[in-house]
Amino acid sequence: MSLSIIVPMFNEEENLPSFLSHLATFKKHVHEIIFVDGGSDDNSVELVTRAGFVVLRSERGRATQMNCGAQAAQGSVYVFLHADTYLPENAMTCITHALKKKHWGRFNVCISGSSRLLRVVAFMMNLRSWYTGIATGDQAIFVRRDIFFLHDGFPLQPLMEDIALSVKLRTNFRPACLKACVQTSGRRWESQGVWPTIILMWKLRWKYWRGVPVTEIARHYQELRCRKQQKLK
Repeated sequence: MSLSIIVPMFNEEENLPSFLSHLATFKKHVHEIIFVDGGSDDNSVELVTRAGFVVLRSERGRATQMNCGAQAAQGSVYVFLHADTYLPENAMTCITHALKKKHWGRFNVCISGSSRLLRVVAFMMNLRSWYTGIATGDQAIFVRRDIFFLHDGFPLQPLMEDIALSVKLRTNFRPACLKACVQTSGRRWESQGVWPTIILMWKLRWKYWRGVPVTEIARHYQELRCRKQQKLK
């Protein structure tokens, strides 16, 4: 079983030094590690290239970037990893064992940050994921190559592509829910406020499940982000 780690990125210069050091420890355990850049205008591509990793270019959009990486990857298993998420040391062993019985899965998540509320957020994310069989990108989704393409990869939508893929996969296969934790950054919650972010995410998901077009949800999300950024200036 050969594993390909696929990382979509866009302007991750600030986080890359520590993240690249982290990924370097997995080089000997995987077939390849592929970064897919969505048009960064900082030094992200230079940093990744200098560190000896493969960088592909694609149109911006997490779903588009991850599908691009999957098309190029040669491994029999794909691990989709955000550029601010860190795998546990035994991640590859965990994935290999899990896929002996399952076709896809995800890790539990722990969220780093100063707010204690982030522990509650992570607990609820993991509980919801276990109950529903829906995984988020923060949980480092992994899937067999053949199963990924059988379900046509990530739907090309501007938000919640991870949820959409999970729904498709879950229709035929329940996920492996690994107790081992990936560590993801709490910057999104802390920069915008933990409670406001929680409420916003639930509102967006509620609209999604009600069938509101994803383009409309994404537009609403971007408008809210712009307003908050303007207030901080």
